[in-house]
Amino acid sequence: MIRLIVGLGNPTSRYHETRHNAGFLFLDRLAEREGLRFAEEKAFQGVLAEWRRSEGAVRLLKPQTYMNRSGTAVRAVAGFYRIGIEEVLVVHDDLDLPVGAVRLKKGGGHGGHNGLRDIVANAGGGDFFRLRLGIGHPGERERVVSYVLERFGKEERDHFDAALDKGIGELAAILRGDFAGAMNRLNVRD
Repeated sequence: MIRLIVGLGNPTSRYHETRHNAGFLFLDRLAEREGLRFAEEKAFQGVLAEWRRSEGAVRLLKPQTYMNRSGTAVRAVAGFYRIGIEEVLVVHDDLDLPVGAVRLKKGGGHGGHNGLRDIVANAGGGDFFRLRLGIGHPGERERVVSYVLERFGKEERDHFDAALDKGIGELAAILRGDFAGAMNRLNVRD
C-alpha cells in the first residue's frame, strides 16, 4: 500500500508554476480537491499534509530542500513514520513524455532527474512507485535547464492540467494496490 506521496519541485514563488514543479502542482490540486492543508514541518524539511482514508493515513510531502536534495526530506518522513521505500509514490516531471502524458511505473533508475537521483541515493534505493507527468522536451539538450524552469504556455497548461486530473483519477486504484489496473489505464499512448 502507498503510505507516502511525494511531489517533487522547488520551493519559493519563483518556481511555483514551472514545469519542474509538476509534482508540487499535482499535490496542490489533490489537496484542494480533498480539502487538505499543508503545514510546514521543519524537522522533515518539507510541508506535509495527512490524507485520512479508509485504508489508512496517506501523507503528502512537498520537500522544501530544492530538487537536488529531495531525498533528505523523503528519508526524514519515511523514517519517522516507518514507511518503506516500496510504500512511496513519487510524482515528478518527465522530459521524455509529451505534455499531457501521465505514466505509472515501479522502480528503475533516475533517468537523469536530479530529484529522483537524490531519493535513490539517500532514501532507501529506487524501488518506489513513480507517477511521471509529461512536460515535453525543448528539442536541444542545451536548453533543458532553462526549459524546465519556465512556465507552461496556455495550450500546454491545458494538456498538463488534464494529465493532473487523469493521475488523480487513478489514485484510488493506486492506493488500494491495483497498480496493474492503474498502469493499464495510464500507460496508453496519448
